[in-house]
Parts: sequence; C-alpha cells; structure tokens
Amino acid sequence: MYLSLRQLQIFSAIAEAGTTTAAGEAIGLSQSAVSAALSELENLLGLALFDRIGRRLVLNGHGQALLPEARTLLAGMADIERRFRTTDELRAPVHWRVGASTTIGNYLMPARIAGLQQRNAQARVDLVIGNTREVVAAVQRLEVDIGLIEGPCHAPGLEVAAWQQDELLVVFGEGHRRAAELRAGVDMAQLRRARWLLREPGSGTREAAEQALLPHLHGFAEVLQLGGTEAIKQGAVAGLGLACLSRHAVADLVALGRLHVLATPLPPLRRQLWVVRHPGKRVPASLRQLLALPPDVLA
Repeated sequence: MYLSLRQLQIFSAIAEAGTTTAAGEAIGLSQSAVSAALSELENLLGLALFDRIGRRLVLNGHGQALLPEARTLLAGMADIERRFRTTDELRAPVHWRVGASTTIGNYLMPARIAGLQQRNAQARVDLVIGNTREVVAAVQRLEVDIGLIEGPCHAPGLEVAAWQQDELLVVFGEGHRRAAELRAGVDMAQLRRARWLLREPGSGTREAAEQALLPHLHGFAEVLQLGGTEAIKQGAVAGLGLACLSRHAVADLVALGRLHVLATPLPPLRRQLWVVRHPGKRVPASLRQLLALPPDVLA
C-alpha cells in the first residue's frame, strides 16, 4: 500500500473537524469510510496520529508534524487542478519539444512560438535545432513531440505530411569578384561553371539545393561545403561563391544590400517542408495551433 492524497485529505479533514463523523460530512464520505482511511494511513506510517479523548480525535506530536506537510501537498494538488482542469485546451499549461531543421528553426519557428505565448501565457516550447537527419532521429527516439524538416524523410515507421512551401533563391554577395557582371544576370553555362556553397550531406538545405539545381546544371563544377546556413550566407557575402537558400534565410542580408538575388534562366525554385511524427505521439490542439496544421493532417 502507498500513501495517497485521498488519505491525506481525510487526515486533514479529521484534524480540522475533530471527529470522523464531522470530517465525513465535510468531505462527503461516510463515518466508516473516514475511520477506515485513517486506520490505513496510521498502519502505513506505523504511527498513531491522534489521541482519542472521549469521542474526539486530537492531533498528537506525530499528527502535528504531518499536518502542515499534508496541507502543502493538498494545496499543490488543488493548484494543479485549477490550472489544468479547463474546457479550453488552447489555454491549458503546455510544454512542447519541437525538433526543427536549421532554416525552419532559425527563421520560421521563433515568430510562431511568440504568437503561441501571446495567446497562451502558460505555453512553453523547447526548440531543438539540427539538420534534417538529426531531427528525424530525434523523432524516432521520442526526444521531441514533433519534427519539422526541409528535406524528405527517409526513415521508416514515421508519419510524414506536407507542411508548407518554401521559396529558394540563388544569391551572391558584394564581395564576389564578378559582382558587377552578376548584377546583370547569368546564363545556364555560367551557372554550371560557378562555385556553389552547400551544406553538409544529411542537411535538408543541401538536399533541396541539389534537387532544385541538378536537373538543370547536371552537376556542380566546384563545391565549397560549409557547415551551416549562416556560414553559407557569410561566405556568399565574402564572395566565396553562389548560394541557393530559403528566402526566409537570406531576407535580412538582402534587405541590407549585402546579398543580391541572382537573375537566372532557372524556373522558380521551391521546396516542400515536412512535418514528421512518431506514431506513438498525438498532435493536440495547441500543437496544431503552433504549426497551423489543419485538422485532417496527422489526425
């Protein structure tokens, strides 16, 4: 047998009322149920908690020591019920762990998290950022409640759904040795001869760039691999090569004039962003609200 909050509630009621009959009336139990619960509690602790004086029960030293601790636990239980018992799930306390690949985590999720907390001050979101492969692995290990990735999910056993579209831009920086020429745009032959700045294998940004560019370029003449989107952006600014990145990722430096969108003969470049869930995880209303997921997606 284990100590229960119900036993502590009955103990506290007896301490306040002075008899098992009065305590039962106060909490809606029969006198026999109250007496049985008190006996179970005292047997469990191996201590008498009251002195029996006539028909009254008076706290002894052990009972006086237990009462404040019991009241603290009962107050904590009441606070939990008050905060979590709600008919509006979107207002309930919540703590989500969201895995997101680099571009999504750095450029899309912060504003969404801020919006959720404006609607629900009791909402907390831990954002775990990695490349697509790392996020998928975290979903598989149940380390996050949901994953958002930029490349296709190749892992078996996970539920994957389309999330939103992301526009890709080819950009160059002021430091490029041919910046003046690039401002006028390039042809396909120039794109094929260019040096490209790419993420590491396993990155959704790398896979998206390859899927968008390789059908037209049929290969890269030269690749400089950099280990993060910010490194690629700064590399492009410094003139190390061309980059193919999300519009969200380059918007700041384009606005500052440090990166420029390259006019090319390529068709509009877009990629699909994906949401990934472990089958053992549900997607409650507040998490759907955070990600703007329709009711039929990952239902």
